Amino acid sequence: MGMTLTEKILKAHLVDGEFVKGKEIGLKIDQTLTQDATGTMAYLEFEAMGVPRVKTERSVAYIDHNTLQSGFENADDHRFIGSVAKKHGIYFSRPGNGICHQVHLERFGIPGKTLIGSDSHTPTGGGIGMIAIGAGGLDVAVAMGGGAYYITYPKIVKVNLTGKLSPWVAAKDVILEVLRRMTVKGGVGKVIEYCGEGVKTLSVPERATITNMGAELGATTSIFPSDEITRQFLKAQEREEVWVPLSADDDAVYDEEIDIDLSSLVPMAACPHSPDNIKSAEELSGMKIDQVCIGSCTNSSLLDMMKVAYILKGKTVHPDVSLSIAPGSKQVLNMLAKNGALSIMIDAGARILESACGPCIGMGQSPNSKGISLRTFNRNFEGRSGTKDGQIYLVSPEVAAASAIAGVFTDPRTLGEMPEFKLPEVFEINDNMIVPPVDEKDMDSVEILRGPNIKPFPATSPLDETIDAGVSLKVGDNITTDHIMPAGAKILPLRSNIPEISKHCFAVCDESFPERALSMGKSIIVGGSNYGQGSSREHAALAPLYLGVKAVLVKSFARIHRANLINAGILPLTFVNEADYDKISQGDELCLENVRDDIEAGKTELTIKNKTTGEDIPVLCELTGRTKDIVLAGGLLDYTRESLSK
Repeated sequence: MGMTLTEKILKAHLVDGEFVKGKEIGLKIDQTLTQDATGTMAYLEFEAMGVPRVKTERSVAYIDHNTLQSGFENADDHRFIGSVAKKHGIYFSRPGNGICHQVHLERFGIPGKTLIGSDSHTPTGGGIGMIAIGAGGLDVAVAMGGGAYYITYPKIVKVNLTGKLSPWVAAKDVILEVLRRMTVKGGVGKVIEYCGEGVKTLSVPERATITNMGAELGATTSIFPSDEITRQFLKAQEREEVWVPLSADDDAVYDEEIDIDLSSLVPMAACPHSPDNIKSAEELSGMKIDQVCIGSCTNSSLLDMMKVAYILKGKTVHPDVSLSIAPGSKQVLNMLAKNGALSIMIDAGARILESACGPCIGMGQSPNSKGISLRTFNRNFEGRSGTKDGQIYLVSPEVAAASAIAGVFTDPRTLGEMPEFKLPEVFEINDNMIVPPVDEKDMDSVEILRGPNIKPFPATSPLDETIDAGVSLKVGDNITTDHIMPAGAKILPLRSNIPEISKHCFAVCDESFPERALSMGKSIIVGGSNYGQGSSREHAALAPLYLGVKAVLVKSFARIHRANLINAGILPLTFVNEADYDKISQGDELCLENVRDDIEAGKTELTIKNKTTGEDIPVLCELTGRTKDIVLAGGLLDYTRESLSK
């Protein structure tokens, strides 16, 4: 029996466990990346481990999220990250060099390698044939120190692509179709592997758009084969020597299969407030809009920008619309400047933003109240834009540009004949904004620069013998990490200061939660299904840790957030019977007696006593040998310190 591409790469990197679906496996990690919203904490954690030099083949620290410097905090974090990178063997991508995933694809990604990043959209690297996975910062720190990265051995879904995209239909529409079919929960515990003749019709940037937004499926990652198109992209980036051909065997067996005829797709949009709330552009045609934002790690490649420039050429942005454009990297921005496309955008009235995440992470460009904003981004969670009642639609660059001119939601197929857009044979190569680390012999001469906003990792402690605590918060289904730990220009600068950022924890749901949880001393959070979907931000676990949360009991978890809770030493529990969710109210007193002994003994079904109602509620605590030891130790940092000391 043949192997899938996913299995081939995982098997080549297996260092612990065995290939059994649903079991935990440990992987050797070749590359890591961080960005500045998660990087400061990741490097504080790396320092705390006491490992002097990274042990990966390549680790890169990017500055792309917290680039709005309205105070000293972000600038201080950037200096800290830059100094840590210089000292400990990490390459440093300076502010202005671009979005981590776009730059990594251009300059560092290698087919067949493993990459984890402290950003949930790290699967962008799957567009070049990598196993690229989003993870918490502490997991990345451990990998930089030479430790394995652990995942549940995934189910593998084959998405068989046939045909070719019609004019004005985009790669964004491919992933929107997958989201329409699978939903934001459909990819949990799975890798999405793209195969079929249709793959050959998609460029690397188009493939990267699809794998990038696979994060919205809840998938572990997504991947395309490495083929001649991959080779041509790497050759144009003057990196052809790293190319290797990679594909699934013809007789590979998959757990699920989905067939998509590319020629049958139409321009689509994800409507508020979920990436799987899909309608066609034709259905939405004529709706008045207020704002258009083009960019993000999903759609900021040179190919995307050239299509936008073509649509805008000789036209003017509608007077009722604000159009902003953020090229994904310095390379893209420089090439647009040299080929005249940037001038076309400026002439049309676009507001050109720096090569960074910007509006996607809530750093500026919030729409007007109740404003309808079309964005080429990957998430449209309520409030993520910075405007609580903003109506965010996720679209392709083609839909975005056409609509910006018309002032209403526009199907780009009305634009007439579409020219052929091709990638250049050679990209502009200038890595002067990537700072290499000093030689190991010189590392002692590098001073780590710490600002006053940078606070230590929160205090942790081994798992209690018994957890007896009140319910500090009860929430519903599909709670995102944006609900738990909001982003935006006001809060992101506090990422290196857990005591301060914790004051905003769950503010979207209940502004009184932080004060209440802190006053309770210790507490339990209760939630619904798909709890913690969205970003990889470990702050959504670290802030609750600081506020005294000992356990989170839900119907089901999103993958990365559950891992982050374990890393923080917070007990992840799920209901055996989902109907029992209704038997607990906020304020109830819950008790897990002898929980430490039970977990040490390997018990997976525990009993929570609701002392307020007298109900006994069965819950699951499914921990492997390693994750069990992490929770018992009080978190991954404590566990790693203990392991290193041995």
